[in-house]
Amino acid sequence: MNDQRLRLDLADLAEEVTPVDLRDRALRTSRRIGIQRAIATSAAAVVLFGAATGTAFAILPNRGADPVPGTTPSVTASPSPTASPTPSPSGSPSIAPPATSTSSQPASTATFGRLHYGPFTPGGADTAHLYSWKPGDTPVRRLALPVNPAQLNAAVSPDGRRVAWVEDGGALWTSALDGSGKRKLHDLVDNMCWSPTWSPNSRQLTVRLGAADGSFSKAGLLDVSSGAFTEVAGFDGCHPVWAANGTVAFADGSNGAVVVTDRTGAGRRTIPGLGSKGSRYVCFDVASISPDGRRIALFRIDRDGTYGDAARSLSANAVLDTRTGNVMTLPLGGRELRQAYFQADGSVVARVRSGSRYTLILVDKAGKKVAEKAESSSLASMQIIAAVD
Repeated sequence: MNDQRLRLDLADLAEEVTPVDLRDRALRTSRRIGIQRAIATSAAAVVLFGAATGTAFAILPNRGADPVPGTTPSVTASPSPTASPTPSPSGSPSIAPPATSTSSQPASTATFGRLHYGPFTPGGADTAHLYSWKPGDTPVRRLALPVNPAQLNAAVSPDGRRVAWVEDGGALWTSALDGSGKRKLHDLVDNMCWSPTWSPNSRQLTVRLGAADGSFSKAGLLDVSSGAFTEVAGFDGCHPVWAANGTVAFADGSNGAVVVTDRTGAGRRTIPGLGSKGSRYVCFDVASISPDGRRIALFRIDRDGTYGDAARSLSANAVLDTRTGNVMTLPLGGRELRQAYFQADGSVVARVRSGSRYTLILVDKAGKKVAEKAESSSLASMQIIAAVD
């Protein structure tokens, strides 16, 4: 009986091992092997992609069409922290072109700002109007000034709100661009060599004060609100210009050098190649300086040329590096530079002659030409005195 029962039990057990059961087991084994391979492949891809992008991603492997039993745990792949990526020509993600590619270079953001104009020559009239103009707009007439100050020393503040000028008798005045709020700040102020120049914050003016006998000996800073004057040792030249970073530059009338210093007169130095022994050029007129004080627009002449007088000239025929004296080449298309004014973003507006009219060329701080605009014909007899909004 016992032997018979054993044989029957073994037969029943054999019947339970059906082909379907064997198939399910084979599928589960195959699926487990497939998942392991997918994990290995995904991990390698994640490591490679993470190396290119600096980001780790969890990747779910493709499990195929067969359903996964509800008891099968979900699988996520993450790169091993010690794994070294191995580039693969077929598996590498697309990479953006290098920054030096022409297609990836950002377009220049430089644009024409508002330019302010005064008369080029005094002419026969007693008064002259200042004008402002932004390329593309219509010129706007501003306040009327006595003709000599309008041409020789009128200065527009960096914020574009006020004008300062010195009349022939030495009275220093300020007003809004429309002439309102006119106020006298000081008497006996130099109106020729050391013309008033605004500080970057539009709160002070560099001026040179004189005595009743007509001599001028003290140059420094005049507070526009209080009228307080502070003498600055070393401010002893002509036609100062003031950069946004506090750099002050002016011509040394004694030898044709150009001095660069700060608002306290410290760190005084000269631009190489101008006025020094053996240099070819001298300069007695400076027109504009870049916001960082590293480039300057001026009128330079051969040492053996005609020097002119102490009156302000805003003409410019060169833009120089203030540290090396090297000439900055402007993309003017072979036309002669007549004026050059730096804007707040470091770009420069170059004025060139085109027949009977002037053309303005905008050059960004990298030296690239951005735009060109024909100047309004109504401004042909005027000169730019400031480039500020």
